[in-house]
Amino acid sequence: MKFGRYIEERKARLPDDTWRAACMDYGALKSYLKETARSASVHPSALLPTDGPTQESFGAQVAHRLTLLQRTVPGFFDRLDAEVARAAEHVCYQVAQAAEKFAAGRLNTAEALRHIMLVESFTFLNYTGVAKILKKLDRYTGLNLSEAYLLRISVTPLVRFQPLSTWKQRLLDEMRQSAERAIGATVAASSITVTADTSAVASSRKNWFPPASHLPHQRILVTMAGPHGTDIIGCVLDCAARYACEVEDFMLSRLYHQVTFAALLRLTNERVELFRDLAEAARKWDAQLHFEPQNQDHSATTTSIQEAPYAGRVKYAATVLNRNGLTATFLDDWTKLLLAERISVEQMSRLNAGRVCCADYQLSVPLDVDLDALRQQLFQLSVRHATDVALQQHNVFRRNKRLVVFDMDSTLIQQEVIDEIARHAGVVDQVAVITEAAMNGEIDFNESLRRRVALLKGTPVSVLAEVRDRLTFTEGAHFLCRALKRLGFKLAVISGGFMPLATYVKNELNLDYAFANQLKTSPDGLTLTGETVGPVVNGERKAELLEVIAQAESVSLDQVVAVGDGANDLWMLAKAGLGIAFDAKPRVQEQARARINQKSLKYVLYLLGYTDNDAKQLQDM
Repeated sequence: MKFGRYIEERKARLPDDTWRAACMDYGALKSYLKETARSASVHPSALLPTDGPTQESFGAQVAHRLTLLQRTVPGFFDRLDAEVARAAEHVCYQVAQAAEKFAAGRLNTAEALRHIMLVESFTFLNYTGVAKILKKLDRYTGLNLSEAYLLRISVTPLVRFQPLSTWKQRLLDEMRQSAERAIGATVAASSITVTADTSAVASSRKNWFPPASHLPHQRILVTMAGPHGTDIIGCVLDCAARYACEVEDFMLSRLYHQVTFAALLRLTNERVELFRDLAEAARKWDAQLHFEPQNQDHSATTTSIQEAPYAGRVKYAATVLNRNGLTATFLDDWTKLLLAERISVEQMSRLNAGRVCCADYQLSVPLDVDLDALRQQLFQLSVRHATDVALQQHNVFRRNKRLVVFDMDSTLIQQEVIDEIARHAGVVDQVAVITEAAMNGEIDFNESLRRRVALLKGTPVSVLAEVRDRLTFTEGAHFLCRALKRLGFKLAVISGGFMPLATYVKNELNLDYAFANQLKTSPDGLTLTGETVGPVVNGERKAELLEVIAQAESVSLDQVVAVGDGANDLWMLAKAGLGIAFDAKPRVQEQARARINQKSLKYVLYLLGYTDNDAKQLQDM
């Protein structure tokens, strides 16, 4: 939410017009800056050369702009001083009035504390408005005056009003004493907490010195960035320790030598010297320092400062993949899609070495997003850029998969085995037509299998061995299965093909299970009869067998991965926690929740969250 709208909403919640009139007019100050100072900015971006002819020297241009700012910026500060003075006067008045009523017995202790909380909320709202408008000033003008002004008003009642702090402490002591008398026990000083509403400043990114009365129990996100990583960590935590701060969370990110360290601190006293010492440490280590007061409600919706602080969200992981590299055009369209759906990126990491071909995103997705419509948009994005986007829930099961089930034909191997048998039988063209229709879902699989097998009647059984010797494994099949086995996965092949060849694939790849159709042979075992024996392994049967294997291995369906390419694989792709359409037919790609259109099966590891480095370690074991 834009701060201008936010402060107006907060002002509307104040008790009456007296409070609202005393609150700063953020909108008027912002309009003044836009009208008078923005066009005279000396920010580097405003002084970049243009394509047209330069009419004046750089020095003359800067001098002209500074002259304009000399006339407008003092006027801005005069207006801001008036806003600060009015708000501070209201704070003093409200505290004096409430104290008088309390002394006269017209306010009890609880009512007085509630009034203090209201004054503190008013104070923080106005102070945040000051910090925000100063940020606008710096951005619009190119000047850097925020910190100097904030330090200047740090002694005003708006920031440091000692009577308010003293009275609040006295009231807390009285409540504590009352509790001791009521229950005959000592109540620890920390058991009563009065916390001001600080949500107004949740997105402030400027250095600031908060009102002293707000410091106890205030949560502050301290961020320090610079080239000295361990030193930066040390100085932030040293300050936290010396001023008895509680460290609620922290994180570190690195970009070559540049390190950013963030620590979420809960302040336990009113010693504003903490911020002075942090600023001094930042100067010592050539670092940039930011403070952000945190909304007290954030702790109820997030567990880490790396998470987007929004309620009504669910976590998803998105893996984007193109073996030829992720293009800027794709990444731009992908990001625009996320923005359009109000999806926040919490983390990004690359999974491959060398040129960026695969990246993993942790996303915070609003609960009201239509996931079916989103998946359709992702499919269209994938087709448009020839780049795979796999979306799956980011939960404990993502990196805790235990079983992977593969289709065989055109998945683990490059051929369709029935076509290869038909080639030897001289009926390859007839079989190929039926196979293609079946894989595209145009005819029932059971009927298509019956027709194709019937065409094989009289074919020598020895043909199966010849086909076996000509099978070509898909690129990455051995690599993937070896890595998965070393990770402790159970692996299976479930095929609409034939058992002798499925058994061969199982043995070659060291799989744990193999299921396929069984061809019936003549009584002497030398020729095929053109029929199958037992239940047909069709789409529904594949899903049933997947569930049977999962039950036998005591694995939940959320821990199962299924990989296939044809229409008869859709059932098991839907049944598994992660169903991957691998180099699949168009209809299958559109319906599957994840897809890989690269030619190697090794990319399945990326969708499980493993990196190239992980894969290398697994191969070296």
